[in-house]
Amino acid sequence: MPRYQILIEYAGSNFRGWQIQKKGKTVQGLIQEKVSIILKEKIIVYGAGRLDSGVHAIGQSAHFDCLTKIEKKDSFLKSINFFLKKENVSILSIKKRNRNFHARFSAKIRVYNYKIINRLSIPVLHKNRSWHVIKKLNLNLMKEGAKILMGTKDFSTFRASSCRAKSPIKTLELVKIISSKNIIDIEFRSKSFLQQQVRSMVGCLKFLGEKKWSLKKFDDVTKSKKRTLCAPPAPPEGLYLTKVIY
Repeated sequence: MPRYQILIEYAGSNFRGWQIQKKGKTVQGLIQEKVSIILKEKIIVYGAGRLDSGVHAIGQSAHFDCLTKIEKKDSFLKSINFFLKKENVSILSIKKRNRNFHARFSAKIRVYNYKIINRLSIPVLHKNRSWHVIKKLNLNLMKEGAKILMGTKDFSTFRASSCRAKSPIKTLELVKIISSKNIIDIEFRSKSFLQQQVRSMVGCLKFLGEKKWSLKKFDDVTKSKKRTLCAPPAPPEGLYLTKVIY
């Protein structure tokens, strides 16, 4: 039975996240439905990340097994994207993989980016694609906070109460902050993340950038392992799953 990897781009605004839910439209459910129609067999799609409601993807990775061998990949892409285009979902590529490949468990690094529009005026082009923060943020303080977040540590402070991960200990390989023309981009790299970890870290970095917290306060909150001390998580519309590295 062939196994195929697909790369997916989508706007998460109109979905209840990636993973199939009992109620509401999800990206996984939509793609499974359309691929099943095209291949005329029941398909189950496995994703690399369980993105929350409202979160976007530039390079979500997924795989599925099927009885049908997909000979003409370009024709498959044209067909599936015809069904998906009205949903703001696009399959960027499809690649045959061996049976040892798994979109979730084979991943070595996941890259997330968070976009902040830091200006007085309301964003138009980035509406529902970023977090609009009016108060001027101190980038130098935020970059110092980013250094504190990097490394292997207990990230319980940034963990949602509904998180099912076995351990709160994760390794952040990189937290990088760049700014251009009032757009702040924060990149996070790790093998895996806790539920709401990235959005919670961004919320705390914002408090630091607004000078609501000192660098010592930020460090103390990070080390506290207490979710109750965490700043409110950043909204989902600014978060993107950018890339999954295998």
